[in-house]
Amino acid sequence: MIPVQEAMLDRVLDATYPIGHDGLGRHAYGKLCAAQMKTAWGRRCQRRFALVEGVDLLASAEQYDLVGAFDGRPVRICGIGPVFTDPGHRGLGRARDLLETLLDRAAREGAEMALLWSHTGLDDDARQGFEAIPLTEVTLDVAQSARHGAPMTMVRGGEERDLAAIVSMGRVRAGPFRFHLDRDMDLIQHAITRKRLLAGLGSAGTRQLHFFIAEEGTTAAAYVVVSVAGSTWTLEECGDRDASGARVGALLQALIAREPVERRPTIRAWLPPRFLPPQLTIVSAAPASEIMMVRMLSAAATLPRLSGDDVLYWRSDLF
Repeated sequence: MIPVQEAMLDRVLDATYPIGHDGLGRHAYGKLCAAQMKTAWGRRCQRRFALVEGVDLLASAEQYDLVGAFDGRPVRICGIGPVFTDPGHRGLGRARDLLETLLDRAAREGAEMALLWSHTGLDDDARQGFEAIPLTEVTLDVAQSARHGAPMTMVRGGEERDLAAIVSMGRVRAGPFRFHLDRDMDLIQHAITRKRLLAGLGSAGTRQLHFFIAEEGTTAAAYVVVSVAGSTWTLEECGDRDASGARVGALLQALIAREPVERRPTIRAWLPPRFLPPQLTIVSAAPASEIMMVRMLSAAATLPRLSGDDVLYWRSDLF
């Protein structure tokens, strides 16, 4: 196993592009991967590794150094993002070899848990020992404001100065859950930057990103991050100092009211359990297509089964 350096990076990206491109062209995909590594969080916490034999690339994976909370105590987490096996080496346990090498090293460095995101192309044996966490995607309807326009909410574009307030909102919201990430300013900035890059690097008009704040005085009191692709909006994450989430609902009403002649969008989201702003109605719910899996890294530790109600996880944290 070796770190992926510049000399090998193009080979790795060529191999991972067909599955991980997110609708980008190959050149734009490379720019996305490079730019993510330049954020403060990416420089500190994101690395790419490859399993090689001579000059042959057998498998590659991204590793993320994360911090979270499990049953009320802080834990260090080794996140493993896309694990790709070269098509010529699939079925030979190469992904498993790479994954176990990464996890063994992470455990020696103090990580207690591992997160793995499943995707097409991941060998089944690489998932052994992991427990799937059920995640639900909902489709939402936003009630029209009684004023038939934008609600009386102070709305502006989100800025870097809002990140501290967003961190504070997130930690309060996450407190009751058995498992969640500790989302500091660098991680939130990284997540929003990645979504902006996806919008900016794609074909013109294909994607947009909305990052808006509802404020009290000059302080962010609520926020939404929404990816737009055609008539579909994806609520990547949100937060509100009000436990009801009423400001989040008002923000979505305001965004819709900006273009009153347009067809109302389809809005998808992973909402925290027991969180539904009063302006929103769940139209439908289905298991998320993405599968997040978790396991303990100590042989002596057993992971209690986690239900969807035990976990807080935002779509924007899919690496």
